[in-house]
Amino acid sequence: MPNEDSSSSQTRAGSTAPSGAPMRRFGRFELKALLSKTARSMMWLAFDPRASQDMLLCMPRTAPADPQALADWIRRAGVGARIQHPNLAHAVEVSQVERWPFIAYDRALGETLEERLARDRVVLPMEWSGWICQALDGLAFAHESGHAHRDIQLSSLLIDGAGHVRLLGLEVAQEPALAGEDFNTATRRVVREAAEEDVLRMGLLLHRGLTARPVLEQNDLQQVIQLMQPKGQELVRLGWETPHPIAEPLRAIANRSTDRQARQRYHSARSFLRALEGWRSAANDQGGAIALLLDRVQRYGHLPISSTRLQRAVQSSGLENQHASALSTLVLQDVALSLELLRRVNNALKQEGLESGGGAVLNMQRAIAMLGLNGVQAAARSLKIWPGTLNEQQAGWMQTLMKRVHRAGQIAQALRPAGYDAEVVYLITTLQNLGRLLLQYHFPEDAQQIRQLMQPPEPTVDAPHPAGMSEQAAAYAVLGCDLESIGAAVARQWSLGEELLHMIRRQGSDAPVRSAGTDAELLRLSCSLANELVEALLLPEERRKAGVELVTRRYARVLGIGLREVYLALQPPSAAPTAAPTAGASTSEAEAGRPAEPADASAATVAPAPAPAVPIPSRLRARAAGDGSVPERGN
Repeated sequence: MPNEDSSSSQTRAGSTAPSGAPMRRFGRFELKALLSKTARSMMWLAFDPRASQDMLLCMPRTAPADPQALADWIRRAGVGARIQHPNLAHAVEVSQVERWPFIAYDRALGETLEERLARDRVVLPMEWSGWICQALDGLAFAHESGHAHRDIQLSSLLIDGAGHVRLLGLEVAQEPALAGEDFNTATRRVVREAAEEDVLRMGLLLHRGLTARPVLEQNDLQQVIQLMQPKGQELVRLGWETPHPIAEPLRAIANRSTDRQARQRYHSARSFLRALEGWRSAANDQGGAIALLLDRVQRYGHLPISSTRLQRAVQSSGLENQHASALSTLVLQDVALSLELLRRVNNALKQEGLESGGGAVLNMQRAIAMLGLNGVQAAARSLKIWPGTLNEQQAGWMQTLMKRVHRAGQIAQALRPAGYDAEVVYLITTLQNLGRLLLQYHFPEDAQQIRQLMQPPEPTVDAPHPAGMSEQAAAYAVLGCDLESIGAAVARQWSLGEELLHMIRRQGSDAPVRSAGTDAELLRLSCSLANELVEALLLPEERRKAGVELVTRRYARVLGIGLREVYLALQPPSAAPTAAPTAGASTSEAEAGRPAEPADASAATVAPAPAPAVPIPSRLRARAAGDGSVPERGN
C-alpha cells in the first residue's frame, strides 16, 4: 500500500505513515477518502491536480510481489481497460506508483451503489433488478472478451443521475500467475475460474438490494462466499420479511443465483441476465423470452411436421381420397399440422369479422371442412420438415415430449365427461402443453436447463432428501416467466379466444381443485388431470402407483371419477386409431433403425385395480357432440 515515505512497497492496504498520521498522497494524487476496502482490493477517492478533477483509484490490496508480477498486472488491466461497453466504466489511466498499480476512473461517472444505499436504504425491486441487469450486461461482455472482475462489491457499481449503471474495477483483484506458467495460459485459467464467482457475487448483490441489509451480515462479499455452502454452512435464500413484496419469478431467480449447490446456480452472466430481463419484460408486458419466442415462431413456424405419411399424402395429393373422419384422424397424428389448422381457421374467422357459434373452432373435422383440402395441403406445405432446426439429440427430446402429449390426449379422451367431443378434449390437452412444445423446439438449451433444475440436487447431511425445483420455479429461474404464459401468448396470436386461453392453463400442482361450475372449467380440469397422470407415470416405479392415486384423489370429487376409471384409462390402447406418431419416420422406417432417444416413461403403467364387473360408465365413453366449438357456459 502506498504511504507518504513510499519506502515499503509491500505494506498492506489501509496502512498509515510511520508517524501514525493518515496517508494523504499517492504519487501526484491527493487522497481524500477510502471508499471501499475488501480482502482483495480497495478504492480511493482522490484529487488529480494535473486534470483538476476528482478520480476514483482502484488498486489491489497487496502490491505485486516482483517487477514481473507488476508488469503482468498492468498488462492485464490495460487490455481490460480497452474493452468498450456502455455498462463498463471507461478507465482514464492504468499505471503504478512505486510498484503500486492502479486504475483511475473519472468520479463524474457517478456515485457507488454503496453510497447510494447509504442515502436511500430501500430501493424498489423493479428498480434494483434493473440496475443489476445493467451490471450483468457489462459483466457478460467482459467475460466474453476474456476478462473477469474477481471482487465485485456494492462499490464496484457506479450509478449516475439518470440511473445508468457501470461496472468498474475490471482486472484489479488479479491472482498472480504460477511460476513458469505462460501469461496467456494463466489469463485463460484465471478468467475461467473467476467468471462463475463473479456471477455468484452478482446474485449476492441482488439479494442485498431486495432485503435492504447486508447478506449474512457481512459487507465484504468474499466473506459471504466463504460462509456459504458448499465452502461453509450458511444458506443464502430470500426470506419473506422484505421491505417490498417480491414476485415469485424474481424470488426464484434470486434463490437460484445463490443456491447451496454450485451446479444449480447460473454459470454465466448472460444466462443470469436473460432470466432477470425475462421477468422484467413480462412484468412490463414487453420483450423478454415471450417476445423472442413469438419472433421465432413468426420466422420459423411453431413446430415441424413429423408424419411421413402426411408428407407423402400432401406431395402426391393423396388427401383427396380420404374420408373426412379418416383425414381428421390422420391430421391429429401430427401435432404441428393440427395446431397449424387451428391457427389458420381461427385467424381467418377473426379477420373476416365472423364468430364461431360456440367460440373457437377446436373440432378437426370442422376445421378441415372450413379450410378445404387445398387449405390443408397449403398448411402442411408451410411447415418445416422434421426435425426442423433441431439436431439429433434435441430431436430425440422433442419426440419424447410429443409422445407424452399424445398419451395425455388419449387419457383425456378416455376420462372426458359425457357429451364432449373427443377431438376437442384431445386438442385442449395438447394446447395445455403448447408452451412446453414451443420451448423444446425453439429454445432446447433452455428446456434442458429447466429439466436439470427439476432434478433433485445431491443429498447432504443437512438435506438427506432434497427436492428439485417445480417446473414453474425452474422456468422462472431460466426464462423469467412460466411455460403457461408462453403458450397463452402464442394462443392469443392465433385468435383462440379468452375462454380457450383459460382452458389451456393447467391446474397448478399445489392449487386445490374446488369446483367445476362451467363447461369450460370442467374441460380444463379434465385435461389437467390427464396431463398430471402422465407426469405421475414418469415417477420411479416404486412411487408411480402412489403418484397416480394422489392425482386421482385431487380430482375425484369434482370430476366424479375413481381409481378404476383411471386405471382403465391408463392402459395402453391395443389398437388406437390415433397411435402415437413416430417423428420423422414411418413405422417400418423406425424399425429399420432410428437414432437412440431419451427413455420415454409415458408408456409406463401402474398395477391396475381389479377390473370392474360392469361396463365403464357411459360418461367415460366416446360420444360425438355439438359442432366441435368450445362450449359456451351453460350449454
